[in-house]
Amino acid sequence: MTRPGLPLTHVLLALAVVAVWGTNFVVIRIGLDHLPPLTFAVLRFTFALLPAVFFLKKPDVPWKNLAAYGVLIGAGQFGLLYIAINGFISPGLASLVVQTQVFFTIGLAMWLARERLRPFQMVALALAAVGLLVIVSHNTDASVTPLGLALVLAAAASWAGGNAFSRAAGQVNMLAYVVWASLFSVPPLLILALVFEGPAAMIEGVRAADAATWAAVLWQSVGNTLFGYAAWGWLLSRHPAATITPMAMLVPVFGMGASAVFLGESLPPWKLLAAALVMSGLALNIFWPRLERRLVRA
Repeated sequence: MTRPGLPLTHVLLALAVVAVWGTNFVVIRIGLDHLPPLTFAVLRFTFALLPAVFFLKKPDVPWKNLAAYGVLIGAGQFGLLYIAINGFISPGLASLVVQTQVFFTIGLAMWLARERLRPFQMVALALAAVGLLVIVSHNTDASVTPLGLALVLAAAASWAGGNAFSRAAGQVNMLAYVVWASLFSVPPLLILALVFEGPAAMIEGVRAADAATWAAVLWQSVGNTLFGYAAWGWLLSRHPAATITPMAMLVPVFGMGASAVFLGESLPPWKLLAAALVMSGLALNIFWPRLERRLVRA
């Protein structure tokens, strides 16, 4: 049942979720101090899967849908993102660039559903593209490399692919969906970790892990996945998506802010300009259809 407006407690809950998702990029950087990136991803999805899978009923969706989502989000989005943050791009910039998944999602919709790109979407995409060009033009800065930018863009594309499969799943319990999909995230990540990092490095990383490292793993699995998806799904079940989803735009705000506060990442004018351009593109894509409908009604 939807209700007009958002009660303060619901606003605070939404902000808590967005804060967890935003600061998650700093948490990833902390976990990578001891764990190799793919090993870290294996642990993250293992703890997202276990023991929750024994308490949540499998969603009524085909196994192939769960498998596709699990591989795209696990090995694709997070596997690539962890590698990127492991010295190739700063957590703050990663939190911004990965939001381009919105535009990859639009591109997939155009391809799969033969949707046409609307004028406001062209402008939104152009704004985000200029923001990315600002970042590319500063690739000599220690906070970003061409490889890091490419990896995060590939992670965003994988996220968009995962979104396509989650939408195809229909109205399901998203927490259960993500948990059961993690069953298919772990095997490819484990194979990639064994091949590219090796058993010795994986074991050494686990042995070297301290309390902060394990807290980072749990933040990823319990906070980012279990709490984040459960709370977000609960809010979406009670309020229109148009009311809740725009708050996700605060993720890079928390991401860049947390990276500056906890990791000392600098925020020179070019980063703020890039953030403003990308965020303006995202905002235009989200809010223009609503404004257009109001103008038509008026």
